[in-house]
Amino acid sequence: MIHKIIDKQKNSKLCFVCGLKNPFGLKASFYVSESKELIAIFKPTEIHQSYPGRLHGGIASAILDETIGRAILNHYDKEVWGVTIELNVKFKKPIPLNEDLKVVGRITKNENRIFEGTGEIYLLNGEIAVEAHGKYLKVPLERITDFDIEENEWRVVKSENDPEIIEL
Repeated sequence: MIHKIIDKQKNSKLCFVCGLKNPFGLKASFYVSESKELIAIFKPTEIHQSYPGRLHGGIASAILDETIGRAILNHYDKEVWGVTIELNVKFKKPIPLNEDLKVVGRITKNENRIFEGTGEIYLLNGEIAVEAHGKYLKVPLERITDFDIEENEWRVVKSENDPEIIEL
């Protein structure tokens, strides 16, 4: 399936998933598709492994949680933040290291204070390696943490490698 990309979401400085200056992080980029799904692209390395050559399941869960949770941003003009209430993960195939992987997240239910979503991690051959379903509470950022936008470098970082389409 081909996804036309219409926007890119922000990265930060030190977040484990999206932080571009976190030496141990995934440095994931997040792209908004025409259908308002969110597609993350990341490349896990040896520092992210459990068994040799395999991505740690907790890290697979983290990228799915982040992607599903961020998908809510595609449905509002202002930033809406989610705090994870519940995340259910089903592991189907081992995930290799040192390959560009794609994660898709979407919102399946959006109520006043709670939203739900699903997501998948795709292998290079198009197979789904991990599936997840999450439930999140909408919370204003100032109730979650002290967050200085400039200090945390919360911004869209464009790259010449940003895709116009993503194929799964």
